[in-house]
Amino acid sequence: MKILKVVLLSIVSILIFSGCQTTPAVPKKPKIDPSLPTVVGIKALSDITEIGFEWTPKYDERVQGYYVYRSNPAEQTNKLHRVATINDRYSSHFVDTKLKPQTRYYYRFSTFSQDKRESVPSEMVTATTKRMVPSVAFLKAIVGLPNRVKIIWRPLEYPRVSAYIIQRNDLSTMEWKDIATVEGRLSAEYIDSGLKNNYLYKYRIKVKTFDNLISKPSQIVEASTKPLPPMIENVRATHNLPKKILLQWDASSRKDISYYKVYRAPTSILFYSYYAKTKENRFEDLINRNGANYYYKVTAVDKDGLESLKQPSPIVGSTLSVPATVSISSVKQDGKSVMLSWIGNDDRAVSYNIEKKFNGKTQNLTGLRAFSYQDRDVIPGVEYEYRVTAIDKYGLVSKPSEPVVISIPKE
Repeated sequence: MKILKVVLLSIVSILIFSGCQTTPAVPKKPKIDPSLPTVVGIKALSDITEIGFEWTPKYDERVQGYYVYRSNPAEQTNKLHRVATINDRYSSHFVDTKLKPQTRYYYRFSTFSQDKRESVPSEMVTATTKRMVPSVAFLKAIVGLPNRVKIIWRPLEYPRVSAYIIQRNDLSTMEWKDIATVEGRLSAEYIDSGLKNNYLYKYRIKVKTFDNLISKPSQIVEASTKPLPPMIENVRATHNLPKKILLQWDASSRKDISYYKVYRAPTSILFYSYYAKTKENRFEDLINRNGANYYYKVTAVDKDGLESLKQPSPIVGSTLSVPATVSISSVKQDGKSVMLSWIGNDDRAVSYNIEKKFNGKTQNLTGLRAFSYQDRDVIPGVEYEYRVTAIDKYGLVSKPSEPVVISIPKE
């Protein structure tokens, strides 16, 4: 009997350590009890990160449960490691989780007794996890959109897909950032908004399953956002129009311009506030003041609402000022009339007006074309005060000249 026991132990040892070199070996340390029933009828069913097992349970009262041994593909040796203890002989199922996708594993099962002796290990069971869910095969970026990029892809026909993880790289770093999770297997687009204008971005997608498995990233696509309209050039402002300033500029080279915006400030150093918009490349600023100065900047706005940059330096315009003040050069009398001469001081003047005051009255003499006037409507002994103003072709009137006073002596 003793000899038979030794022989059985030798046979068990041979079974444990025999086999081809690529097959992992059974651990050397377990205490084998050949009388314990061996696990048989083991079936395996693989998933991506899990392998499920089923066997014929052993109802022998000596059996307390089952040990599960598994190879570790990361190790260079072919050892088996105990990965689970099932403390119920009535159990007949086990699921090994957190495995690597598309990886082959080797398993053996054994029963164990109350004193932790083990049965002869089962036959080697080989199982390979399934490959990881693939990422999307088709990915495209729609370029040239304002402040955004549109990503489209072909949905997977894999029923376990729950969402798509969108990742972005803005070229400033090597890091990829998760920017959105698009729920639903049949989802096929994502719009990334709030981006910089005229800027290049990279995108890729990872697939997420209902059991929180994440695929490898997809191919990388690049997309650039729409640039701002070019800056408006050759802005011009008038200085010679009465009560208004006419702005003109070169029309934008972009075909999708919707309108232009005019900004105005009373001085060159103050904030330029939005003043008006126009669809034409000109604008009339009506101002009820003579000689008023304003500073302008003009931008173009496209159909998507993108606005060009303002000019770095403003354009100044002004309304036409009144003509220069007249200078009275001489005033004299000959006993019967008063003779008045003046210097116009402004080539814009087309006529002159004389304001005549005497005895508390005011008389206006208008439409004079010459630079002198002989006033015969005078009375000796009465004091007369004269002022002269210039009028241009627009009807703008200069400030009055300095007054001159004269009287004809009584005889």
